[in-house]
Amino acid sequence: MKMKPILTHTIITIQRPHLWLLSMLAILCIVLLSLWFSYEYGRQTAGYDSADAEAYIGQLQAQLEETQAEIVESNRQATMLKRNSRIDDDASGQLKETLAEAQNEVLVLKKELTFYKSIVAPELGSRSVAIQTIQLKQNDAGGYSYKIMVSQRGRNDQIARGTIDVTIEGVKKGQPVTLKLAEVSNDTKKPMKFGFKYFQNFEGVINLPAQFLPDSLRVKVKPSSGKIKSIDEQFAWSDLTAGGA
Repeated sequence: MKMKPILTHTIITIQRPHLWLLSMLAILCIVLLSLWFSYEYGRQTAGYDSADAEAYIGQLQAQLEETQAEIVESNRQATMLKRNSRIDDDASGQLKETLAEAQNEVLVLKKELTFYKSIVAPELGSRSVAIQTIQLKQNDAGGYSYKIMVSQRGRNDQIARGTIDVTIEGVKKGQPVTLKLAEVSNDTKKPMKFGFKYFQNFEGVINLPAQFLPDSLRVKVKPSSGKIKSIDEQFAWSDLTAGGA
């Protein structure tokens, strides 16, 4: 009777607890680095730096105090001129114009200060997005430089993402016409996407076609999250070009 050989397998296990510990530490470091890079990317996407915002707040505060001091000095001069009975119509008109400009500047500065302070210390509440400012100014070439700022209000611990759609409504040869921003601006991509924690600016130049008379600018903000409401607002072109938004 022929005997079959018995095959045996020997498993050799090498225990290296230190190598396993180092591997776990390396994985943990990679995860932490990924989280840090994601956080920094969100800050850069928002175009915001807390140190820059606080520095800008200080600059605005100093400018506000300087403008208020100018108003006080102008009022003092006006009172002195009235007492001396030497004030004429031209000087009176110029002084009133200077005071009005200074007071308007104070209002604008106070509005900006309120906005930036709300970024540094946001109020508690549900998340929402808002069209913070719209600036429209005609340039020497006949085009219009635009700046649209969209901000997040309430809790800003998460990045708000979505799209923004801008159209210009007007009349051409007696017929109503609606132009998309991408059609009249080389600085705009389609679709316009946003992603920010605090605010984001959209800037460029609009070149309207010949014989087109603009009536209004319409801005639609559509967040990706269903928890944040969309915005659809319309602004009169004449108000925007007069600095009214």
